[in-house]
Amino acid sequence: MDIKRIGSWPSAKGPGEYFTGTVRIDPLFQAEDPARVMGASVTFEPGARTAWHTHPLGQTLIVTSGLGRVQREGGPIEEIRPGDVVWFAPGERHWHGASPSVAMTHIAIQEQLDGRAVDWLEKVSDAEYGG
Repeated sequence: MDIKRIGSWPSAKGPGEYFTGTVRIDPLFQAEDPARVMGASVTFEPGARTAWHTHPLGQTLIVTSGLGRVQREGGPIEEIRPGDVVWFAPGERHWHGASPSVAMTHIAIQEQLDGRAVDWLEKVSDAEYGG
């Protein structure tokens, strides 16, 4: 058994190459081999969002507060609210973030494959975001 106490890992700013706007990432857990699951609480300030990206083994988002947006390639922008759970299939190109006027926090859970959990692509433009 391993208990990770709050503050065990420091908060980090979402890197500008992968995020637009102000994003805070709070690591929650990362399993040790042979397990490969990892999770973080991610807070997006209004208008903030990820770049387009994929996950080799998929991703689950659990919205904990605020109002957000998600979109998979070719689909409509969807609003997400506290209690909503979003699943992105392996390799599904997508983005997620806050609404234009309300911050959003979600827990992101994904697994690593060959040491990587995400493949980052180009940033979501203001026109794509629909700000």
